Amino acid sequence: MRFRLTDDQRALRDGVREALARRFDGRALRAAVEEADGGGVREEGEPGGGGAGVAPEAAAPGGRGQAGAGSSGGPGGAGGPEAGRAAGSPRLDRGLWRALGDLGFFALRVPETDGGVGLGLVEAVLVFEEAGRALLPGPLVATHLAAGAVPGAATGETVVAAVDGGLVEWLAEADAVRGDAGGAVPLRSLDPLTPLHRVPAARPAPDPVAVLLTAAEQLGTAGRVCELAAQHARAREQFGRPIGAFQAVAHLCAGILVRAETARAAVYAAAVTADPADIAAARILADEAAVRGARDCLQVHGGMGFTWESEVHLHLKRAWVRTQRAGGVTESEELLAAALTPGTV
Repeated sequence: MRFRLTDDQRALRDGVREALARRFDGRALRAAVEEADGGGVREEGEPGGGGAGVAPEAAAPGGRGQAGAGSSGGPGGAGGPEAGRAAGSPRLDRGLWRALGDLGFFALRVPETDGGVGLGLVEAVLVFEEAGRALLPGPLVATHLAAGAVPGAATGETVVAAVDGGLVEWLAEADAVRGDAGGAVPLRSLDPLTPLHRVPAARPAPDPVAVLLTAAEQLGTAGRVCELAAQHARAREQFGRPIGAFQAVAHLCAGILVRAETARAAVYAAAVTADPADIAAARILADEAAVRGARDCLQVHGGMGFTWESEVHLHLKRAWVRTQRAGGVTESEELLAAALTPGTV
């Protein structure tokens, strides 16, 4: 069977890409990284504000309300979210979050009868692929999954974090937390745009939809680094010709493309079938495409890829952090192995 995007799905993907390019372009991304690196303060709604910083070595937020599935918990203690934010920790851009709500980013799969957009998992995958491509910061998956269950999540008025595989992203900025985040300890995140906390609570089984949406974000990174590698290979010249003319560089670019397109087929197919085994396979392939693709893209760029002016290293760092979601890739490997070898011990 041959799967092809419909005209409406292509229009949705292109529209989201254009909207994110206006609201969170490369300049805004670099501004968010600089803010996270320097701990500066940006006014709410200013482009680039709200990048997630490296989680500081500070006391964990106390008294934060917990929200179980289908319920909302506000931040506990005096001062609301400010009480859980360490000094110098960057803020989430609430203006950007509400703009995403206006776009229908979080309410995409909420039924129209409940005030949502009423689309399906395939459309959500396309939207999250674009979010991954743009390196959009924030607890996107957690808030999307909470839409319709936590008041304000669908519109972007409420920021929802979730305990995921022993980690919580954006805990200090969350208005509601799904799962038990008691005893959370801040970690120093590799990605300057994803602050992390570790929680000692038992790890629940991962939500297959969360795994698939994370795979979609990884696919977005894989596609973007493929573009960046090809652009640099065409523009950069050595010995009087583009470096892409050299076999070693051409093979790197070809490998990035092959992994990205293989992952794309798997992620799109999993969005159609929603089968847990298909989702596990998509996650494995998407993780590989994102991480190896970003590493090879760095190789194509050379030292330039590590500079703060470049977004290549940011894609690699975000890809590494995403591999730790939903129990890590090992969880998906175990699930896929069990599906492929039924009845074995």
